[in-house]
Amino acid sequence: MPRLGLRPRLFAAIIFVASLAASCRSPQIGSDITVTIIADGTSQQTDVPSGSTVSQALQSAGIAAGNLDRAEPPFYAIVNDGDTIALTRVEEKFETEQKIIPSERQVIRNETLPEGETRLVQSGVNGLEDITYRIILEDGVEISRTVVKSAVLKEALPEIVMVGAQSAYAPLDIPGTLAYLSGGNAWIMEGSTANRRVIVGTGDLDGRIFTLSPNGEYLVFTRKSTKPADQEINTLWAVRTRNLDPKLISLQAKNVVHFAAWIPGSNSVAYSTVEPRSAAPGWQANNDLYRVSITGGAPRRLLHPNSGGVYGWWGMSFAYAPDGRLAYARPDGIGLVDQDGGYLKPMLEITPFNTHSDWAWIPPIAWGADGNSLYFVSHAPAPAPISGEESPYFDLSAVSFSNEASVSIVESAGMFSYPSVSPIRSIGQEDSFQVAFLQSIFIEQSNTSRYRLMVMDRDGSNRRMLFPPVDANGIEPQVPVWSPASGEAGRNFIAIVYQGNLWLVDGENGDANQITGDGLIGEIDWK
Repeated sequence: MPRLGLRPRLFAAIIFVASLAASCRSPQIGSDITVTIIADGTSQQTDVPSGSTVSQALQSAGIAAGNLDRAEPPFYAIVNDGDTIALTRVEEKFETEQKIIPSERQVIRNETLPEGETRLVQSGVNGLEDITYRIILEDGVEISRTVVKSAVLKEALPEIVMVGAQSAYAPLDIPGTLAYLSGGNAWIMEGSTANRRVIVGTGDLDGRIFTLSPNGEYLVFTRKSTKPADQEINTLWAVRTRNLDPKLISLQAKNVVHFAAWIPGSNSVAYSTVEPRSAAPGWQANNDLYRVSITGGAPRRLLHPNSGGVYGWWGMSFAYAPDGRLAYARPDGIGLVDQDGGYLKPMLEITPFNTHSDWAWIPPIAWGADGNSLYFVSHAPAPAPISGEESPYFDLSAVSFSNEASVSIVESAGMFSYPSVSPIRSIGQEDSFQVAFLQSIFIEQSNTSRYRLMVMDRDGSNRRMLFPPVDANGIEPQVPVWSPASGEAGRNFIAIVYQGNLWLVDGENGDANQITGDGLIGEIDWK
């Protein structure tokens, strides 16, 4: 009997659960609901089966949606009775228009013209560019216009005007060809510092590469690219200095930041490249090496891209010996390059310097004039507890290829000492040469210190300061440039940039002569 008494209550519970489940079910398929559709400037109501999506509701109303059209609620949403669907027509189209690239005006200060006199060097010509736009329209109204492609049909030529800034400095007779970069243009002096002429007047030289061939007949240089910096940094060019109407020669190379130089005994240039990046420092070094002929032809690879060792992302540099041997320098060491085999032969390890920044230090290197030694800046240790990579001390050192000995010649010269070797000169029966270098004024802050120009014999003896005087501001880090052999023993000049002007300093007695006064000098070379 007790068991039978449970049946009515159990039956009632089952009925309650069933009724609750029925109340939670989705609407019955087959029942219609009414929705409002706003599209193409009109509003209409339409009946659709319950459970329909927005896309199905539009189809029921005979409205076709395009691939780009947008609906609110979205096409996949399920509509309820009384909902409003808004359809927005989205259209994409492309338009191409030609845009004029305005010519710029460049003013060049010319010390060969009297003060105040002007002369038109080149007339400006506007360029032409094809620009393709992607246009988005919503319900016929343009909401966005973006550039998807641009192509330069005609390069703009700048108007170049020379303005007289005649210098009052006495001219000096000089040997060879002295080239200098001023205001983005390349100039040369020949025979006398009074004989000056522009050989590249494009105004876009960036100064990363600026080097004369051994006979001074050609100048190799880099120009800023017209493309965005994260796509192309610069391009490599050459020009013949002897031509009165110089023509620029493209060397079919780009993104050359650290190194390009003439290969001794050839008509070819070697260079290394980087890959542009949007992040600092603006590139990732390839640490490669190519060779290209000045007379044409495709570049030939001498050294495959490689990691470059510690801080290899910054890059490496190279230096040619008079006999064509090639040395390399990178943040963690120096060595030689096997140009036939295409590999590096390390000589000395150097403790890399931790800059704690987006640049890396590369040891400056220079071959002795006889090719029997290599001068370089070494990273010296510091007393504990300063670590090797943090040491602020840098020595000027040399390695001899006769006995493979490496010695420190000048202690605490500075990280930017930049040794530079004079041409060989005969003193009695002995051939000799000198070494110019920079000495940091503040030896423990040589990364930010200014420097003084020094000179010494090749073994480090007879060391003396040349320029500027101790009571004057120092010079910015740079490579001192020796004049070519002039036939006059003891009369070799050293060209430097001081406070934006070109100075020639006598390598023996330190007599200094200011040559320019416009304050625009960037790079120099002398062959």
